[in-house]
Amino acid sequence: MAKKSLILLYGGRSAEREVSVLSAESVMRAINYDLFSVKTYFITKEGDFIKTQEFEAKPVADEKLMTNATVDMSRKIKPSDIYEDGAVVFPVLHGPMGEDGSIQGFLEVLKMPYVGCNILSSSLAMDKITTKRVLESAGIAQVPYVAVVDGEDLEQKIQEIEEKLSYPVFTKPSNMGSSVGISKSDNQEELRASLDLAFKYDSRVLVEQGVTAREIEVGLLGNTDVKSSLPGEVVKDVAFYDYQAKYIDNKITMAIPAQLPEGVVNTMRQNAETAFRAIGGLGLSRCDFFYTEDGQVFLNELNTMPGFTQWSMYPLLWENMGLAYPDLIEKLVRLAEEAFAKREAHLL
Repeated sequence: MAKKSLILLYGGRSAEREVSVLSAESVMRAINYDLFSVKTYFITKEGDFIKTQEFEAKPVADEKLMTNATVDMSRKIKPSDIYEDGAVVFPVLHGPMGEDGSIQGFLEVLKMPYVGCNILSSSLAMDKITTKRVLESAGIAQVPYVAVVDGEDLEQKIQEIEEKLSYPVFTKPSNMGSSVGISKSDNQEELRASLDLAFKYDSRVLVEQGVTAREIEVGLLGNTDVKSSLPGEVVKDVAFYDYQAKYIDNKITMAIPAQLPEGVVNTMRQNAETAFRAIGGLGLSRCDFFYTEDGQVFLNELNTMPGFTQWSMYPLLWENMGLAYPDLIEKLVRLAEEAFAKREAHLL
C-alpha cells in the first residue's frame, strides 16, 4: 500500500512559534512511517514559507527542525508550493496566524484537507471574548469577566472591572494562547500594567475574576461524532501557570486521570462536548476547566490546536483512553479527510 503524504506546517508569526517547533518535532517522531511519508515546511516570524526536511522513516534522536535561528532563506518557496494532490496538512501552529482561521482559509483555497477545526470554529475559539459570549448562549458556566477593547474609555472600564470583579483578576489578550501576555493583578496599579502588557498582543483584552481552583483539562476528538476523554489535572509547582513555567521551565506535572467525583467528571465531559459543538468544532480541541474549592465547574477556554510536545496534556489524555500517540495522529488524518470530503460536497 502506498504511503499517504502528510505535510507538517510549523513555526509561524505568533509569539507561540517556539511551542510550535517543539510540537512539530514531537509529531514527526511519533508518526507511523509505515503509513505516512512526511514533508515539513517552516513559516518564519516574517511569514515566509521555507521548505525543510522530508522523512520516510523515523528521524534520528538528535534531528532538529529548522527554526528562526537556523533558517536557510535559499529554501524559501511560494506558500502555494506546499500543494500536493492527495496530501493532508497538519498545521502544528499555535496562536494568531496559526489557529485563528488564517491558515485554515489558506488551505481551503488550496483545496487541501487539514487536521483540526475549520475557519469559523478556529477563529471563534481563538478569540476569548467571543468564545465566552457563544458559550453563554449555550448555558455553560464561566467565571465572571469584563471585556476591554482598544479605543474604549480606559478609566471607565477600570471602574467597571472593580465594580463587577474583585482582586485578584487575570488579564488576557483575547487572541492569544499558551499563557502569552497573561498576568495576575492584585490591585489597580498592577491591573493597569497588566492591561498595557495585554494590549501589546491584541486590541481586545479579557479581564477575568481570579478563582481558587484546580485546573482540569478534557480532550475532544471527532467531527460530528465528537468524543471526550477523561479529565486530566495540571499540577503546578509555581503559583501562576505562565508561558515560562509551561514551556521553558516545565514546572508542571499532570495527574491523568484527575481525581474528581464522578458527577464532576460527567459534567466536564458533557460541557466540553456541548462547547465543541457550539463553536462548530472539527477534529480536535482541548477544553480547559476550573474546579473551585466549593465544587463549582467553570469552562475556561477551548484550544483548537493544543500543544503536541512530549509533555503536552492532549496526547497524554488520549493515551490514557487507550489511543497511542501514533494512532491519534492517524485518527486525526482520517477526520481531516472526512471533513474535507463533506466540505467539498457542500459546494454544490
